[in-house]
Amino acid sequence: MNPNAEFDLIVYGSTGYTGRLVAEYLGQRYGVGGDVKWAMAGRSRAKLEEVRDLLALPAETPLIVADADDAQSVAAMVARGKAIVTTVGPYQLYGESLVAACAKAGTDYLDLCGEPNWMAHVIATYDAQAKASGARIVHSAGFDSIPFELGVFFAEETAKAKLGSYVPRVKGRLRAMSGGLSGGTAASGAATMAAIQKDPSLLALMMNPFALTPGFTGPAQPPGNAVEHDEDLGVDVGPFMMAAINTKNVHRSNALMGHPWGTDFQYDEMSVVVPGAPTEFTGMGPDAPKPGEGPSKAEREAGFYDVAFIGVAADGRKVKVSVKGDRDPGYGSTSKMLAEAAICLVRDAKTAPGGVWTPGAVMGGKLIDRLQANAGLTFAVEG
Repeated sequence: MNPNAEFDLIVYGSTGYTGRLVAEYLGQRYGVGGDVKWAMAGRSRAKLEEVRDLLALPAETPLIVADADDAQSVAAMVARGKAIVTTVGPYQLYGESLVAACAKAGTDYLDLCGEPNWMAHVIATYDAQAKASGARIVHSAGFDSIPFELGVFFAEETAKAKLGSYVPRVKGRLRAMSGGLSGGTAASGAATMAAIQKDPSLLALMMNPFALTPGFTGPAQPPGNAVEHDEDLGVDVGPFMMAAINTKNVHRSNALMGHPWGTDFQYDEMSVVVPGAPTEFTGMGPDAPKPGEGPSKAEREAGFYDVAFIGVAADGRKVKVSVKGDRDPGYGSTSKMLAEAAICLVRDAKTAPGGVWTPGAVMGGKLIDRLQANAGLTFAVEG
């Protein structure tokens, strides 16, 4: 972290769809110039002023002009923040200069990345430098993958309290969800597919649950690729589109924490199959929204999600917990999670060392507390 910086966090990409939501949330929850010092950043001052006024933020809201293609402007921005929050994706196309600048300067970095190919590249390229500078690089600080990664963490802590030890098996089950994609998410998916077509070896990385734990490979994982009956929930479950991202982050968390859940830990994610109802996000395919587009305010506020986690001990005893969100997962909830994760990192996890982290491994229960207090998430023990 950059302890003497002017701002606690700088929202880079504030003029984009998700960046606007983050700025709006910070303005409504923390005001401007109050206890949490934050700034809006983007490529165009005129556009930043326009969005500031559109969000009814005060005229004194700090605005920073920085362009990913201009290394000098990125370095100047990074020097002014304890943490940079970036919503400028696809990260594999536009994220490298900012990560590099943060890793060099010792400034914390948080994104919404759901691009495992790029995350593996960042770990390989910048982890050592971030450890040396003290920068905490935190990927996947939104619906990819906070509710899932922290859901497993919460299930394991519950198992330790109720059963006396951590458990070697956790199942993540999306029970219900309502929400849509933004154009940025659709673009990230397209960029990943294009990268795989260009370099077919990336396909093996995408299929490998341990792609983000260099030097460690655990046991075979449940495939989660066919419809099956889940006895713990009493329903049929099938493949979940985000499992390929979330499972990698969960295994990285376990590794970063020193494998408290065991080197034989198994985790899979599936979605409850509801006849006649979509189990995936809306908005994929040829009609996907363009970058800068996404669900309306009414759609975001009507959205929600409910994920169950079942922890299974070696002797068959079980615990069941849930993570629920009160907004659409991709945007209404994600914008609040990203903002609160950044505040948690610079306020509540000051002593954590540098490196490429997952939110759960670096912030753990502190982030659960903050999300429950401020961001509309609920972590509950069900059995």
